[in-house]
Amino acid sequence: MARFKDYDPKGVIPACLLPFHDDLSIDEASYRKHLRDVAGVTGISAITVNAHASEVASCTFEEQTRVLDLTMDEIGDRVPVVQGIYAEGGLEAARLARMAEQGGASCLLVFPPNPFILGAQSRPEMAVAHFKAIADATDLPIICFQYPLAGGQGYRMATLLKIVEAVPAVRAIKDWCNDVAQHEQHIQVLQSLPRPVHVLTTHSAWLLSSLVLGCNGLLSGSGSVIADLQMALFRAVQADDLATARRLNDRVRATVEVFYADPFVDMHNRMKEALVMLGRIPSAAVRPPLVKLGDAEIARIREALERAGIRPEGAVAEAA
Repeated sequence: MARFKDYDPKGVIPACLLPFHDDLSIDEASYRKHLRDVAGVTGISAITVNAHASEVASCTFEEQTRVLDLTMDEIGDRVPVVQGIYAEGGLEAARLARMAEQGGASCLLVFPPNPFILGAQSRPEMAVAHFKAIADATDLPIICFQYPLAGGQGYRMATLLKIVEAVPAVRAIKDWCNDVAQHEQHIQVLQSLPRPVHVLTTHSAWLLSSLVLGCNGLLSGSGSVIADLQMALFRAVQADDLATARRLNDRVRATVEVFYADPFVDMHNRMKEALVMLGRIPSAAVRPPLVKLGDAEIARIREALERAGIRPEGAVAEAA
């Protein structure tokens, strides 16, 4: 059963990385330390595991189960845990959801299946059926991961409303629509429903702008490195302290400009290198198809951390 009953998915939710040994097996000791580092940031509402940031596409069902077990053992009594549901079809997604509930997760983050790329936007009943299959397997609240529409995996507003109506377990979206007007519509419509659905931004490249629009939280892989800055920025926006928010955003932007540079696929690869520089994990090893970054890019990451005021021992200078 979930350790945190009736968890409401909002606020700042970092997504954790997954350290590997050089042989690409999971480095459990380093993962435990990483969990302690991230969960130790005051004010976060949860952490996310088995998602993009932890290279979930390269992890087996058994490895995902082990990652959740390690997470619950290390920090499960301290913060709610959001389990990623990354699967090609509804049956496997339901199996993962059952595993998550049995393992103690408090919430699910549901990724759109890759087959949706082939035209599912014209068949909204497919998305509804996918979420129903997951909700039928568990009582956990669900965060719907909203992708950009252009890639074929994003949900149009009408589809989102159908999902929310048919599956009351959907309590939030992780919004990566990558379109300002669409993002604002999500905030205005979903958070104003009779049963409000929180919008959690993951628009890290324009985080301040996104939060100012009124998001009820953020869920981001860059929180594996800068959760404290994200937390401080979120609080400043909530307090309408724009001057402080701008100063914090300058520091956040220094990191995300390198983390989310082209090619986008290397974003979590870069975050691992940053954690190595900060002494938080010993190795930046990544599983194929990812490959190690070149020296020039690693140097840019180091310079960005310096500009952000993040010291190698992992401490961050005063936010305000």
